[in-house]
Order: sequence, then C-alpha cells, then structure tokens
Amino acid sequence: MLVLAAWALQERVKSAWHWTALAYIMVSFVSSMPWPVLFIGYFSVVFIAQALQRRVWQAPLLAMFSVTFTGTLFINILSFAVLRILGTPFSFADVIGLIVLPSLLLNMLFSILIYAFMRELSRWVYPLEEYE
Repeated sequence: MLVLAAWALQERVKSAWHWTALAYIMVSFVSSMPWPVLFIGYFSVVFIAQALQRRVWQAPLLAMFSVTFTGTLFINILSFAVLRILGTPFSFADVIGLIVLPSLLLNMLFSILIYAFMRELSRWVYPLEEYE
C-alpha cells in the first residue's frame, strides 16, 4: 500500500493505475482476504493519492502522511467489517489495539523512507527533459 501511495503521489507518474492492478492481483493470490476488500482498498488509496497530488503539491510529505493514515484506517476497518460479516469472531477493541494501531504506527514510520525511495525512482524512470 505504501509503495502504491508513494508512486501515485509523484508528479510525472502516469502509470499508477497499472501498478495498482498488478499489486492487487499479486496480493490477492497470496492473501486469504476476500478480493473485493483488496480491490476497493488499493484502488481507493491510489485515488486519494492522486487527488491529493493535484491539490497539495507544495507539501508532498504531508500528502504521503495523509494517504498513509487514511488508507491504513480504511483498509483495516474494511477488512474487519467484511470478516465480521463472514463470521470471524473478532472484537472491535482487539482489532483496534492489536492490528490497526500497530500497523498505523509502522506505516507512518515507513512512509518517509518509501516516499523518498519512490521519489528517486520516479526521477530515474521519468527524467526531467533539459532543452539547450
């Protein structure tokens, strides 16, 4: 999720939706989470990232933190709701304390590194054209 969000926040990147579809397919093969949760979660994170990239262009790290925070909460709460509907007996307090908050903390810590890496990668893949 962090890689997709950081890639979608780059200015010159036009292929964020392609990478989102590829990541969704790869994760859906190895995860036992129902596929609509992954589809809705990943594509909504990229949609939010691209919407913020157009609006918060002067503070890209703030946009990365916002996408990370909202994306993590959205995907975890959506996963909890779908698993609860399917009959998995999780209590809401345990999910918040043992899954959502630790994953939110780790995602916020890793988001700085992932954003910096994806920024350099996007500059390498899409170099700035210089005219003489």
